[in-house]
Amino acid sequence: MLDAPVAAPQHRLHSGAHSPENPPGSLRKSKVAARLHQDGVMQQMPSEQRVGWCRERWLGLVGGLLVGGLDTILSLVLGIHFEAGGQDITWIGLGFYAVSFAGIGFLVGLVMEARRGERRQAAIIREQLETVDATRKRLAQSEKLAALGQLAAAVAHEVRNAFAVIRSSAQGITETLPEQDAEGRESCSFIVAEIDRLTNVVNSLLSFARPLRLSPRPVNVHQLLDHAQLLARQELDAKRIRIVRDEDAVLPPIEADSDLVVQVLLDLLSNAAQATPPGSEVRLEAQAGDDEVRIGVADAGPGVPEDLRSRIFEPFFTTRDKGTGLGLAVARQIVEAHHGRIEVGEARAGGAHFRISLPAAAVAGVAA
Repeated sequence: MLDAPVAAPQHRLHSGAHSPENPPGSLRKSKVAARLHQDGVMQQMPSEQRVGWCRERWLGLVGGLLVGGLDTILSLVLGIHFEAGGQDITWIGLGFYAVSFAGIGFLVGLVMEARRGERRQAAIIREQLETVDATRKRLAQSEKLAALGQLAAAVAHEVRNAFAVIRSSAQGITETLPEQDAEGRESCSFIVAEIDRLTNVVNSLLSFARPLRLSPRPVNVHQLLDHAQLLARQELDAKRIRIVRDEDAVLPPIEADSDLVVQVLLDLLSNAAQATPPGSEVRLEAQAGDDEVRIGVADAGPGVPEDLRSRIFEPFFTTRDKGTGLGLAVARQIVEAHHGRIEVGEARAGGAHFRISLPAAAVAGVAA
């Protein structure tokens, strides 16, 4: 169950390419490094780290003074004296050596401080460059998806009209065929089914390619699950699959676009229905967590192999012959647009367990 068609209700979308004036490819690593150096990488460091750097020079100074002091004591114990012009300048000489050791220690501390500072600056620059590279890739992907969305919107309008005409014609032919023409009726049913499948592919492509437009509001999670269960009932009843609800009696509402979240749940329930054997059960769960609500869909199917769990949310990845590979990609897109996350694991019955975590709204809990 690695893919599902994007089912109604369709989410609200808007098109339009996001084309920045300065394309991300024009960024140069040298410019980033120079800018970081110019702005002062030290300012990006926490105060305790800057204090730690300054501490090294003073530790070096103290260490030099200790060495100088030990050298002075050792010289006195050994009876070493210094004379100049017949005068005893032992203390002056020993003091000079002590100050020299202190200066050397201070300089060593400065060198160590500079080396550590360079390493920290290099780490910051490396992190910033990785961020720039990731942003550039995301912008490039966004530009591709925006262009794909415009193309898909233009093509979908013409394709949908053609599909509607073909479907209507096939249904009309079916009504005119005699009852004994089973082969003709079967052919027309096949045409209608394939048209519906292709229409769903077009809708899936549109859903994934166009940017989301959310209309968030506080949503009762219990009502959200009721709505998704109602829409999935026909597909589940066709295989005599039972839905087992397991949810906390009191759940905080979530700040979400209810239509889009229902769409995600409907896709997951559709996946579960396809993977679960007839007569089995699908679990629909909801628990309150730390400032979030976790919603789960678990089936009794074969589950998702562990080596595929990191890829099933990728666009166009599917293991089904007739899958588009966009159902779960759209689901992740919707969940992440709500600042949530979607994960897949193993259910207690051995099947797949999809879990959605969405932030809770900042209002009181809602009882079932």
